[in-house]
Amino acid sequence: MNGAEVLLRTLIANGVDTCFMNPGTSEMQFVAALDRVPEMRGVLCLFEGVCAGAADGFARMTGRPAATLLHLGPGLANGLANFHNARKARSAVVNIVGEHSTEHLRYDAPLTADVAAFAQPVSGWVRTLESAERMGEAACECVGAARSAPGQVATLIIPADHSWNAGGALGGRADVAARSVPDVRQARSLLGPATGLLLSGSALSEEALAWAWRISEATGTRVFANRYAGRIRRGRGVFGVPRVAYFPEPAEEMLAGLKDLILVEAEAPVSFFGYPNRRSTLAPLDCRMHVLAKQDEDGAGALAVLAAEFADASVPTLAAASLPQDGALTLETMGQTIAALLPRDAIVCDEMVSSAEPVNAWLGTAAAHDLLPVTGGSIGQGLPVAVGAAVACPGRKVIALEADGSGMYTLQALWTMARERLNVVVVIFANRRYRILDVEMKRTGAAVIGPRAEEMVDIGRPEIDWVRMAEGLGVRAVAARTAGEFSSAFAEACGRPGPCLIEAILAPASASER
Repeated sequence: MNGAEVLLRTLIANGVDTCFMNPGTSEMQFVAALDRVPEMRGVLCLFEGVCAGAADGFARMTGRPAATLLHLGPGLANGLANFHNARKARSAVVNIVGEHSTEHLRYDAPLTADVAAFAQPVSGWVRTLESAERMGEAACECVGAARSAPGQVATLIIPADHSWNAGGALGGRADVAARSVPDVRQARSLLGPATGLLLSGSALSEEALAWAWRISEATGTRVFANRYAGRIRRGRGVFGVPRVAYFPEPAEEMLAGLKDLILVEAEAPVSFFGYPNRRSTLAPLDCRMHVLAKQDEDGAGALAVLAAEFADASVPTLAAASLPQDGALTLETMGQTIAALLPRDAIVCDEMVSSAEPVNAWLGTAAAHDLLPVTGGSIGQGLPVAVGAAVACPGRKVIALEADGSGMYTLQALWTMARERLNVVVVIFANRRYRILDVEMKRTGAAVIGPRAEEMVDIGRPEIDWVRMAEGLGVRAVAARTAGEFSSAFAEACGRPGPCLIEAILAPASASER
């Protein structure tokens, strides 16, 4: 076996059986080896940012890594934004990056770059392979690093000659330490109405949320979710834990009165951006921070131990949403429609940006589902994360709720949805504007927005035709301009297999509403 085949077989032996790839010359031996290792599923993506985001979505839904295969430094650079999101989501990713052959590197050919330097900011582990004989060992080490709690991007850089030369022995099975359950005694002594629990990671599973509800009901402790956690269970029958608000004023109001905040796989909450004359921290200044579970510890297990001494408490079930009457297509009618029609156990990938709050307010009444929110704030994660989630969970409907501006960053994901026949419904919130920037411009002190500034947030000239673009990439698509049209389109899309896109054309906001 050459080095490439050793790599694939070692990945398979360690449970890594899916690779999102955009390969080039230095990775051709890996591509050729796919026919000799049919257990590895190769998923072609037309942009490296789609590869990175898809691996992130796959890991969020399975708890195990997929691989990515990228071409040299520039290929990796194209994926950095979504590797940043994966890092913030604590997703396990085995990132394979090709490199020039060792003899060729000294000539500084056009594609030569410092691949390790590109990888370092988004990776928890980076290694450049020293020889083909060490391929199996390095692959095993890479998988182990990716899977180490709480999960991280692990990057293995492979010179091309180490792929075509004879490989050594296959790597063994990576050792992954189990998460430990921390001591809960200090946290138990703090529970009460002036104390909050801030949950993230494994503490946002449905079971863990039930334990948090029991603790809250018994002690009056207030419970919050990290807004940027990689995966959150919600919907009818699930404790609707409030996510810390995006803007600092409502976030500070949510957390007001707390004397102690217990962090469960979470960090102390801070605002997304810094603003003039505002502090960055969100909890009250006199609020004390306590760590119940670090990110690499078992936060769900800690909640179970804390809840064990309290009586069981059933989570109240909210009434299901009804379909709205036909009329204007607004964020409220869209949220109500999606909530009413969302299939049970759907996976919702949220990159709605400025449209998110009204829609998410309704989705607490939807059938129980998993939410995959924005984690690192790097635009363009929604469609790729939906690709990865759909590959990971082919029996579940994936709903990608996507702003039109951010959707343009990685629209190549639509092609992969069509090619792989993925079970994804894409809803484009078409307001023809970077609307979040209307708010942020004022918040940073730019009170007067002139005509030249206006041009920089208006994406309606020319108008983007999502229906034609989607159809050109192989995805069925339809436009909706009224609540009735959207309701019919969403119901039909949820009821049939394969990818579909709905362009929801929202009425333009007046200047006073921006």
